[in-house]
Amino acid sequence: MPVFKTPFNGYSVRFSPFYESRLAVATAQNFGILGNGRVHVIDLSPNAPIINELIAYDTADGVYDVAWSESHDSVLVAATADGSIKVYDTALPPHSNPLRSLKEHVREVHGLDYNPTRRDSFLSASWDDSVKLWTLDRPASLRTFREHAYCVYSVAWNPKHADVFASASGDCTVRIWDVREPGSTMIIPGHENEILSCDWNKYDECLIASASVDKSIKIWDVRNYRVPVSVLNGHGYAVRKIKFSPHRRNLIVSCSYDMTVCLWDFMIEDALVGRYDHHTEFAVGVDLSVLVDGLMASTGWDELVYVWQQGMDPRAA
Repeated sequence: MPVFKTPFNGYSVRFSPFYESRLAVATAQNFGILGNGRVHVIDLSPNAPIINELIAYDTADGVYDVAWSESHDSVLVAATADGSIKVYDTALPPHSNPLRSLKEHVREVHGLDYNPTRRDSFLSASWDDSVKLWTLDRPASLRTFREHAYCVYSVAWNPKHADVFASASGDCTVRIWDVREPGSTMIIPGHENEILSCDWNKYDECLIASASVDKSIKIWDVRNYRVPVSVLNGHGYAVRKIKFSPHRRNLIVSCSYDMTVCLWDFMIEDALVGRYDHHTEFAVGVDLSVLVDGLMASTGWDELVYVWQQGMDPRAA
């Protein structure tokens, strides 16, 4: 399976929603503590297990997340450590990029998510405890959501309801929001420790997952969230990112500071159905392809990006 070496530490990887062989990778120098960043746009070779770099964009600060536009196949947004969001268009020459820099957050931007239903807007999550709503045709955010008492690490749009999203925070809660409402519509006190990631199930719009420093992943039904539907234990350290499968209702993938990527079926008793230990440093980015069933990608602080088919060894040539 192909591997791509990045000069900096990997932070996030995302498959393109338009091209099955294309991915974007967010990286940061010196483990994201201090230094530059780089966004890589990479392509899988159709004939060989090789990854080619299409283009790379350098930033003055670390890049913590990337998200592809759902309406323009060449546009992506990047979350940076200086609090700005960079907008890039791979169809334009390098000197025309970034198209713009959206600067409102006063601390690091840690998470991004593009609206898959409406396709014209995206969310940013920041260490300034807020979430902001943006469209690319406006220089200022449409709205700021402030309720969390600590860093917001992750945001996720509901796949069925275009106005509903969730945010995960270091204040140990997941909040559910509707952009038409003045405040959050639900607060899930999900974990005893910081919540680093959240994601909605792609087949049941009432199911949401949360991942925490407490090493667990919990699946919640928003219609009755006092008790989780499922608790997934198996990681040895904090769970950094989770993603529900776009192809299978009960599958969820996770990556952790224990350096592993895990695959879970949350509806069966022995929920851990796959464990991949290919990374040699913190595994902090993971994604599943919307276009190719079972195609996975991960990145980590070992400066490597792996792309592989579920069930295969990521390190196999």
